[in-house]
Amino acid sequence: MADKVTLTCALTGVLTDPNQHNVPVTPEQMAAEARAAYDQGATIMHCHYRQQGEGKGHLPSWDGALAKEINDAIREACPGVVINMTTGVVGREQGDVLKYLAHNKPEMAAMNAGSLNYLKTRKDGSWAWPPMVFLNPVDKITEILAVMKDHTIVPEFECFDVGIVRSVGLYLENGMVAHADYNFVMGVASGMPCDADLLPLLVKYKHPDSPWQATLIGRADVWPVHQRVAELGGNLRTGLEDCFYLPSGDKARSNGEMIEALANCARNAGREITTPEETRAIIKSQAWH
Repeated sequence: MADKVTLTCALTGVLTDPNQHNVPVTPEQMAAEARAAYDQGATIMHCHYRQQGEGKGHLPSWDGALAKEINDAIREACPGVVINMTTGVVGREQGDVLKYLAHNKPEMAAMNAGSLNYLKTRKDGSWAWPPMVFLNPVDKITEILAVMKDHTIVPEFECFDVGIVRSVGLYLENGMVAHADYNFVMGVASGMPCDADLLPLLVKYKHPDSPWQATLIGRADVWPVHQRVAELGGNLRTGLEDCFYLPSGDKARSNGEMIEALANCARNAGREITTPEETRAIIKSQAWH
């Protein structure tokens, strides 16, 4: 199905304040936003989970029971959908993540493939937050891959710079994993820029014949890069985790609007969008051997 493209919707981010942006938090909101994206062609839902208490909707949750409630609500609203769960924690300790993955056994999960100085400055040059390291050493990666293998969860390798893309190839050579699904994360201030000219090099340096997509973080300027991803044969992802703006520059009101615009990128490149059944078959073929 090389001429087809899978659409992923990243429904909500890790810390985005629902009082400032229209991001879903509750199971009902997550299911409704997933359905809006599903109706426009998204067949994979990338899920972050938020605390449900009053005034806590901007805070992440690693509660496996809550994640299951949200996943079940999404699956009921979107027949055949594939769930892709987040796993990213800044430090080395990830015990809660391992437990929540094992509890839910999703079809896919993010696999942060290398460490990154996670930085951003304000207009005056001051740090937007205290400089931190998004720490993903090989022993941490090995630990979470073991849980994924035990529960036949397909890892999606999140790559924030070119060295991390190349590291994934070394994980394959070393036998840590038999298959790699790459996600080029572009637009983090201290990582790879969201630049269409960079895409052919990333495709060149990934492992041959491995599927890939790009997560593009930014404003309306991300859309020409999405179009280039479609033209180069990548899968496509967007949603209110990654961007709040449509190609017109208008602020998106829902994930459905974002996925509608993404589907147009696929069609402009002459590519068909996979059905839920086709997406599930692709994911199954990428499972652990």
